[in-house]
Amino acid sequence: MTTFLLPVWLMADMLSACQPAADSVVHPSTKILQTTHTPATAPTPTPPWIREGWELVWQDEFEREFVDPDKWTMEIGGHGWGNNEKQFYTDRMENVRLEEGCLVIEARNEFFIRRDFTSGRIKTQKKFSFTYGRVEARMKLPDGQGFWPAFWMLGSNIDQVPWPKCGEIDIMEHIGREPTHVYGTVHGPGYSGSGGVGHFTSFPSGSLSDEFHTFAIEWEEDEIRWYVDDAQFFKLTPTQVSGEWVFDHPFFLLINMAVGGYWPGEPDDTTVFPQFLYVDYVRVYQRPDLAGTYSPAVTVEP
Repeated sequence: MTTFLLPVWLMADMLSACQPAADSVVHPSTKILQTTHTPATAPTPTPPWIREGWELVWQDEFEREFVDPDKWTMEIGGHGWGNNEKQFYTDRMENVRLEEGCLVIEARNEFFIRRDFTSGRIKTQKKFSFTYGRVEARMKLPDGQGFWPAFWMLGSNIDQVPWPKCGEIDIMEHIGREPTHVYGTVHGPGYSGSGGVGHFTSFPSGSLSDEFHTFAIEWEEDEIRWYVDDAQFFKLTPTQVSGEWVFDHPFFLLINMAVGGYWPGEPDDTTVFPQFLYVDYVRVYQRPDLAGTYSPAVTVEP
């Protein structure tokens, strides 16, 4: 794995965390340096399921009693996830559950297996992956110092090649101390960790924890576009990355909320627990003209 491009004062603390195994890949980027700023436009209404030219191929509306085990795996662990995170991810309903048509990930201030906090992380690895398309989630984010929610993707070949060569696409990252900012980033060989290539957008007022917003990407063979509430704020092509473009194979989805870490910093005296990440739905669309693929075939909910 390429060493993270971190400030010198962090290197000593991270030596043991910068080489995650394939099954314990780091959370999204430690710190985004290669980024520019675009003010977000006012939020627009959530778009309909079926858009012109896009066909819905996979979804979870979170309307069951429990998280669907045919779609998601709950990850368990508290080893810092390559970012010095402070939480232990559990599969308990206290941390991951469905309520009133939403996925709820709850971060709690409690000691659990040598960690001071608990939270949740789920993924579709080996249950659903896709190449090219539009993926979106309607989410309400937590607020406060030390929280780090993310909606992201990893290359399905991560068991065969190490991160970051498998590729990582961060559809949405948010750190609680920046209540109006949303980040979109990619990581690959030669541009990973603090060298991830990304962009952020900000809302003119209020907090992303005040209401639901829709976060999405549209992913084509040589282009990825990021959206918040259907307003595009970033476009990336192969010429903009310093290494190999590794976004031409299947990826799977992840949703989590970290507590602490090198980028967001640790909770402090201002931090309020518990905090909640709400997800109304996750939907994946494809267009026939993009020659995208997905696996396995699933029944779209009526």
